[in-house]
Amino acid sequence: QVQLVESGGGLVQPGGSLRLSCAASGTLLKLYAMGWYRQAPGKQRELVASTISDGTTNYADSVKGRFTISRDGAKNTVYLQMNSLKPEDTAVYYCSSWSSTYNYWGQGTQVTVSS
Repeated sequence: QVQLVESGGGLVQPGGSLRLSCAASGTLLKLYAMGWYRQAPGKQRELVASTISDGTTNYADSVKGRFTISRDGAKNTVYLQMNSLKPEDTAVYYCSSWSSTYNYWGQGTQVTVSS
């Protein structure tokens, strides 16, 4: 049973930075794709950033130039460095991993951007 555990959320002022981490356990195989989704109150969950096993990355337009996703493939760990945070970035951030045969989710971590 693969488990994804997120950490690093919290309260930050506009313009500040946070780094989210997600560690996968329960498998010795390198997970294909890992990424971060977020869901704000009253809104649909959206993909923020993702990376696949060959190193390719993808970002939502709203976070390009501010967020950076990185991965430690040997450890099945993925990070999301979030800079220049805005109030509209406030949401629960979920780590996910997927392929054609599986889809795993973490429990989510709250990120609040407020002065």
